[in-house]
Amino acid sequence: MKLIIQPSAEETMKQHAIKDFPDECCGFLYGKESDEARIIETAVPVENKKEGDKKRRFEISGIDYMRAEQHALKNKIDLLGVYHSHPQHPAIASEHDLKQAMPFFSYVILSVMDKKIDDIKSWKLNEENTEFIEETIIYH
Repeated sequence: MKLIIQPSAEETMKQHAIKDFPDECCGFLYGKESDEARIIETAVPVENKKEGDKKRRFEISGIDYMRAEQHALKNKIDLLGVYHSHPQHPAIASEHDLKQAMPFFSYVILSVMDKKIDDIKSWKLNEENTEFIEETIIYH
């Protein structure tokens, strides 16, 4: 599946990742899905609620997930995934990311090296929900 990221969503994610560096940032991805692609129209930052080491982990609260679903319904858009940053690490999904992942969602990871965006990759669970497969990102 192709993941098309609109410029405003890309910019929101990048600014959030740089602002929160050296901690991990996180947020939701909204848009529309067709048979050919997912189109990410909007990225909405949320607070990393992880207790302790935010440099290596992020956590999104249940209340924030509920608000995200309400936002999608209210605005007639789809909640398509989550983004987060990997400060001083590659944009490769970790074992921890895999354990936390939900089917259907795209997981966009921004690698931030020394307060600069180094790479962006997107991951989605395979059909068995046992591993991530990389999605092709197209920027518009």
